Amino acid sequence: MKTLQPKMRVMVREDVCIGCRLCEFHCAAEHHPSKNLIKAFKRGGGKPRGRVRVLEDGPLSFALICRHCDEPLCTYACVSGAMAADPATGRVVHDPERCIGCMSCVMACANGSIVWDEEKGIVTKCDLCPDRDVPACVEHCPNEALFLAEGV
Repeated sequence: MKTLQPKMRVMVREDVCIGCRLCEFHCAAEHHPSKNLIKAFKRGGGKPRGRVRVLEDGPLSFALICRHCDEPLCTYACVSGAMAADPATGRVVHDPERCIGCMSCVMACANGSIVWDEEKGIVTKCDLCPDRDVPACVEHCPNEALFLAEGV
């Protein structure tokens, strides 16, 4: 299992984001059982769910993604303990087995980056692709609008 360095975060350069949504597609494929873009969207067992969303307002677009905050309000709001901060890596992790779908974390998140999964009836969020050296959204961003930064 590959791991990121402590306190790594995906950051956004909105001035170069073109709103192509490739980050959304590759995130969804990475979190699909097949981990394959074509299989996830064309052959596969339910709609793939990404953990990043692209927001657009006129010419401005940017990816909305979990910032893995130093003081994650979502973890404090989570009544079931499904959201927790990993002190070793700085990641805010979500345990879907413990999630009761109360959406307290969604209301507490200052970034609006926690996603409701209608199909499962629980929330989901960026996990920084723990099995990869670089998250799928970052690796496949054609303009390098998404990048990894340490301790920001």
